[in-house]
This record gives sequence, structure tokens and C-alpha cells, in this order.
Amino acid sequence: MQSRTRLGVIISGSLNSGLTARLEARESVEDMRVGNFVVVNGEKNDFFSMITDVTLEASNPKVLNDPPTGDAFIHAVLAGTATFGTLQVRPQLMLPHDPSAQLSPVKTIPRHFSPLYEAQEADFSRVFGEADRTHFEIGKPLDMEVPVCIDLERLIERSNGIFGKSGTGKSFLTRLLLCGTIKAGIASNLIFDMHNEYGRDALAEGNIFVKSLRQLFGSQVQVYTLDPDGMQRGSYDGEVVIGLDQIEVEDVIPLQDELNLSSTAGETAALFADQYKERWLTQLLAMDSAEIKEFAEANGAHAGAIGALKRKLAQISRLKFIQKQADFSVIDRMIEALAAKRHVVLEFGRHSSSLAYMLVANIITRRIHRRWMDQSEKYNQHKNAADRPHPLMITIEEAHKFLNPANAKQTIFGIIAREMRKYSVTLLVVDQRPSSIDNEVMSQIGTRITALLNDERDIDAVFTGVSGGTALKAVLATLDSKQQALVLGHAVPMPVVVRTRPYDEAFYKAMQQSRTGTTTFAPRTMEEESDDLFPD
Repeated sequence: MQSRTRLGVIISGSLNSGLTARLEARESVEDMRVGNFVVVNGEKNDFFSMITDVTLEASNPKVLNDPPTGDAFIHAVLAGTATFGTLQVRPQLMLPHDPSAQLSPVKTIPRHFSPLYEAQEADFSRVFGEADRTHFEIGKPLDMEVPVCIDLERLIERSNGIFGKSGTGKSFLTRLLLCGTIKAGIASNLIFDMHNEYGRDALAEGNIFVKSLRQLFGSQVQVYTLDPDGMQRGSYDGEVVIGLDQIEVEDVIPLQDELNLSSTAGETAALFADQYKERWLTQLLAMDSAEIKEFAEANGAHAGAIGALKRKLAQISRLKFIQKQADFSVIDRMIEALAAKRHVVLEFGRHSSSLAYMLVANIITRRIHRRWMDQSEKYNQHKNAADRPHPLMITIEEAHKFLNPANAKQTIFGIIAREMRKYSVTLLVVDQRPSSIDNEVMSQIGTRITALLNDERDIDAVFTGVSGGTALKAVLATLDSKQQALVLGHAVPMPVVVRTRPYDEAFYKAMQQSRTGTTTFAPRTMEEESDDLFPD
């Protein structure tokens, strides 16, 4: 610690509420920033800590009764003696003085007058590790140029969330994580691309186009679309169409708000499904008023409720990618690609309404759920490594529409968030309103990457189930609106505020290089892949 800058000493504190440090007279409180990191040098351990608050104190309250305004000399005389600054510091990890010893959670505190030092690059490297195949650089501390890495293997063990108000860069954070998992090869990715940002180049601020996942990783990433008219020839691998016979009652229930369905709509739809099986929706939409009345009398239903359900579900049949009948061949190709450790982006093109997005995402994810569950049960039964399903991460935007309290317990996404970790399927939820997500689901979110939020309810939701969340709220409130995020949870050893990694030419080059600096693959152009998809 001899070569470090000493900032102050610990004067009080507790394990639960954190520590208070008195600043040295030479240190300015204006240089102390909430979210920055410091190290407390204890007798047996160093305590890697975060600044959570900065305060002004006075040893004698009388000084404050008649403040010496405008006299720089008096200010200098009083500074550090009668007046001084203090830092509220929350220890995050204990670093034993033996460099070979393991880091450990904080279970005690340092003694009085333990010195407080600024954190250095070696501390960050020891805490967050160095970038390698499974440790991915997400950004850098606010005032330092040392990488902060997340553990990708721990990331994919649980569902994760990216939160922030509109315009704070959630899509770029999502791209970073997706690129990290693709490059590491530790999980397949299925991205429901509501706003067409991942499968093709996207326009960023400053009229700059940023590269898509397809451009970065070539044929490792397959692009499917619901809107082939909006894409160039050869830029996608298949067109997804949905048949009325593929829509189940479970796919309709989450559309209650989009279709203005009544509370009994699910029960009414279930009557048709019991009688007509997969043809239930086709049969309902084809019925005239006399047939509806006859069905209602035979099944103890209300004819008016059936008629209203028919009118509202007719909106589904008017979607351009909906047909009377369709097979699952294209969807099965997508699933086979995911099982073969590739990655799939499903673009919605002009069909970016909540109705289309929720309907298609539910249908495809339900089929994936069955495949991965069957595969996992087969592996558990025979213990054959070849049967073990490859981990899959499903990215959904506007996640609160799927995971709100009304839908979370009955949609396939709610099931995945609560239970599918044991079947190697997790979610990456991207949302600007985390307060609208069910609390039980939020408690299952393993790693949370949060950009600036203003709404108190959203801030409270982000810290659901997080110890020390009160102190971290103050840290979150200090973030800039661009390129800053608070990272906390399962994939990092402690909460950390980072200046997020730029998604630029240097990043593109890094994604195309292995750890040894050799090119791992050569992404092909759209025209080259077009020759394979549409040969002459």
C-alpha cells in the first residue's frame, strides 16, 4: 500500500450499514465520486469497497453558525480540522493479504483508523479477473483504464436482465453480451428481434451504421424473418409463417391486453380446443351466428361471449404472416440450428406490433421448451453426454409484456424464468420498465445490467432480492444517460459501475480474433451467403 494515494481513515461503521471514512485534509470532496472504488487496508485483509455517499462534516457546530464566506485563507485554516469531508464506504469483498488466497464475501469490518486508499488496476484484475475465453470485458471503471470482466459461464447459468430508460443504450449492451456468448461458444442464442437491430446493420447516433451479429460472425448466425419483402435477397435464411392450426390456447391468453379479451376468454377458447383440438381457432373463426348459438347451447357457454371472442381473435388471422395451415419445417430448422450450437435472429420487419411479437415468440418458445425438456430428461435417464442439450439463451425485448404479474405464471416465458435453468434454457430480458415484471421473476434474475432509470418503482424493482440495495440506489441515480451501467449479480463478484465497452471497429476486430490473436473465422458477406442460399 506504500505507493498508493492515501485518502483517509476509517472512523466508524458497521457490517450492515457500511463504513465512514474521514478524508485527509489535502483531499478534495469534489474528487470523490459515488460509485468509485477504494481499498481499506485492514490487519489481515484488504476490503475492496465502493463509495456510496460523500458528506460534509464539522468538528464544532459553532463554525457553521457564522460561516467565513469569501475568505480563502480562513477556509484553508479550517479545512481538515474544524471542517472536513467524509465518505460512506460499503465493503464488497475481502482480499486476504496473501495473494494466493481466495477472495471471500465480507463477513467482518476493519478496525478503527484503518487507512483508506484509492483502488488500483491490480485490485480490479484480482477481483474481476482478466479477459479470456469465458471472461468477457463489459467495460471499464469510470476513472480507470482496466477491464471489468463478467464470467460468461456463470452468466448463462441463470436468466439475466438489461434495464434502463429509453435512449440509454440497452440495445448496445445487449449486443455486447450476445457477442461475448457467441465468441465464447458457451451457449446458443435465440433473439426475438422486435426492432430489427441484431440481424442487420443498425443506425446509431451520429448517422453511423453499426455491424450486425451476422456481419460479425458470418454463418454462425442465421437470420429468419416474418417480412421477406423488407429484406434484401440472400440476407436471410428462411421465412417464418404461422398457421392457425399451430396456435394454442396458451398462446392467446397472454394477448389479453393487446386483443382486449375478457377474463373468461381463456375458458371459452378451451371449450373449442377440447372439441376441435388443433383446429379450434380455424373452426371458431369460420362459425356463423347460428353455429355459435348451437355450440353455446351444447356446451353451456354464452353465445355473446363466443361471438366477442371470434371478433377479437380475427385480428390474428389478419396478420400477413398468418395462414390457415402451415407446417413447422422452418421453425424446426431454427431449432435444429440452435441445437447444433448456432445462433438465430428472428426479425419481425414491419410486423413489430406487440400482438405479432408476443404471438410468434410464444409459439416458437413453447416448441423449444418441449425440445430442451425432452432432451434433458433423456440425458438424465441415460447419462449419455451426447444427449446433453447445449445451453440456450433466449433474448426478448419488452419483457414486461410476457412477464407481468398477470401473465408470468401462465406463459412459457414465466415457466422458463422460474424453472428452465435445470433444462439449460435461460432468458435475457431487455426492458425499460422492470417494475412491471413480476416480483417472483425478478428475484430469479441472476445478473442485472442497469443503465439510468428515473422512476422510483423501476429502481426498486431492479434491486429486488439484492442485499445492500439501498446504498446501490444512490449509485444508480448518479449514472450518466449514455454508456454507463451498474452491473451486479451472479456473473460478477461484486456490484460495479462501468463505462461500457464501445461497439466500434476495435470491438469488431476483437470479436474476430482468438485469444492468441489469430483469426478464428472469416465472416462472409451477405452476397457470399446468398450464393449458398439461392444458387443459380
